[in-house]
Amino acid sequence: MQQKVVVGVTDAAVSRRAVDWAVDRAAARGDRLELLSIVDGAVGVGDEGDVVGWAQEWKEDVLRNEAERVRARGVPVEIRLERGKPIERLIDASKDASLLVIGSDYRGTESQPARGPHGIRITAGAHCPVAVVPDLDLTGRSGVIVGVDGSEASEAAIVFAAAEADRSGEALTAVMSWSPIAIPLSVRSYPDGYLRNMQSLTEEALGISMSGISQQYPDLEVRRVVESSDRPETVINRLASGARLTVIGSHGRSRLARFLLGSTSQQVLLRLATATVVVR
Repeated sequence: MQQKVVVGVTDAAVSRRAVDWAVDRAAARGDRLELLSIVDGAVGVGDEGDVVGWAQEWKEDVLRNEAERVRARGVPVEIRLERGKPIERLIDASKDASLLVIGSDYRGTESQPARGPHGIRITAGAHCPVAVVPDLDLTGRSGVIVGVDGSEASEAAIVFAAAEADRSGEALTAVMSWSPIAIPLSVRSYPDGYLRNMQSLTEEALGISMSGISQQYPDLEVRRVVESSDRPETVINRLASGARLTVIGSHGRSRLARFLLGSTSQQVLLRLATATVVVR
């Protein structure tokens, strides 16, 4: 059945990358796109009507131009222009979408967050999976990375990632990390047996999490990576630097938790290495 994918559209260059990413996926899956742009900033001051009108005309032009590019690829597309707060409107739009796609064009150094807070707030509050597309050229990349930690959210991420990898004929790399218990500085090192057992236990846990995937997708190449690290996002992003897609879980379950992301998910989004889908 044809599913609707909503794409947040602005005049930024990364917005075109997000649209292109969504078009590629929709063309392969037979989905339809809805391009959504939002006019923000109205506060009710004098002569504001003209300003809002100019902004609406500009946004409509952007939407029409992007829709033409989408139709040229043979993908069904609709456009929608709304007024309001972009984050809230995008979250509302996710209620009847199979996927929400947004671009992220924030940059920084390796030691500083490279992406802004908007993508985090949208992915935390959305009602469907959210794809965050960086302002990077992903041409020539291959493979799907999925972060695994045994939670319900990561199980959903595995299902999504496996379907994406199988559809594209690419390898799926499942990543799980572990960290030893903190010990006093007076203790110079961990017992070798303890470290080996932690590695073995985590490999076993990853195997359990991935056990159903090979049965469901017998032709899918599945790779497993288990590393010792107290920063799982570092491991994920290192592997993602050459991958086409990363998939992670949100960890949002309760009404309050739905508006929060796990620390690993946040850090992956703050330093996007590739297109990244957050699944709840």
